Amino acid sequence: MILSDQRILEEIEKGTIIIEPFKKECLGTNSYDVHLGKYLACYTDRILDAKKHNQIEHFEIPKEGFVLQPNTLYLGVTLEYTETHQHVPFLEGKSSTGRLGIDIHATAGKGDVGFCNTWTLEISVAQPVRIYAGMPIGQLIYFVVEGDIQTLYNTKGNAKYNNKTTRPVESMMWKNNF
Repeated sequence: MILSDQRILEEIEKGTIIIEPFKKECLGTNSYDVHLGKYLACYTDRILDAKKHNQIEHFEIPKEGFVLQPNTLYLGVTLEYTETHQHVPFLEGKSSTGRLGIDIHATAGKGDVGFCNTWTLEISVAQPVRIYAGMPIGQLIYFVVEGDIQTLYNTKGNAKYNNKTTRPVESMMWKNNF
């Protein structure tokens, strides 16, 4: 079951969903619009290695915008910091974003109950497109969880994305044992 606008507001009031900054005009019928933060990052190596800590370089999106190029993975970040303590958050692209040929995530659209952070975006484009800090980039949808939660994400000892940040975070795949 997906939370409606009224239920999202009720959960915010109870403190089980936190969105900072929160703007009521960003609340949709059953979602909340999130915006692109001012930082992007790109990997410094063209060939990435799943067993290696691949380094990234951060840069700020200029006021006049930044043109994304095809065949390059950009890591972006949401302007909004969120906490979700009783629901499963999903981050999806907006139709307006998709119609510009912008994908905001390769595979990581689902958050875990207990995720408390900004969202790193895995941005790719079909053709060159100029983007701007603060533009609407996606929408959060909240699902009800069936059953009790044993371990919240923010209490897991091996959670790889717990450090609060306003910048995109690179893959931590290298921390896995395989």
